Amino acid sequence: MRYVVVPITVDHVEAFHASLDSVARERVHLAMLEAPPLEETRAFINGNVESRNPQFVALAEGRLVGWCDIIPYKRPTLSHAGELGMGVLREFRGHGIGRALAKTTIEAAWSFGLLRVSLAVREGNGPAIALYEKLGFRREGTLAKGFHCDGRFEDIHIMGLLKEHAI
Repeated sequence: MRYVVVPITVDHVEAFHASLDSVARERVHLAMLEAPPLEETRAFINGNVESRNPQFVALAEGRLVGWCDIIPYKRPTLSHAGELGMGVLREFRGHGIGRALAKTTIEAAWSFGLLRVSLAVREGNGPAIALYEKLGFRREGTLAKGFHCDGRFEDIHIMGLLKEHAI
């Protein structure tokens, strides 16, 4: 499958929003069950573009099929670190898009000056956990019953990657 990973632009807002909503509505991978309102998503992307935060999208077959971002923490004592979020549309998984997005975004985070990347991943998301471990992330803790949806609880694993441990 042919795809390209590029920095997000304000022109990607609607497609990003639709992709985020699609993955969220699967109710399996993300901490949200639907995308935030479009204007909130627009403000998020505009802020990232203006701040030059590491945020990339994958384009394939003429559409946005995945994203990855690392948002630096705002507090001065945590500003050396950021949190990774990502997703790939169901029909485009298994082609290396997630790995390419994550690697590109993590490299951009190091260039941005970050020294640490953290993430939270639901326990049942085995493919994502395997990807993160291949990229060098280490499990740092678990939030027992950290996620609740449809009457079920699920643990959330906290994972981290230090620049000096990056692959």
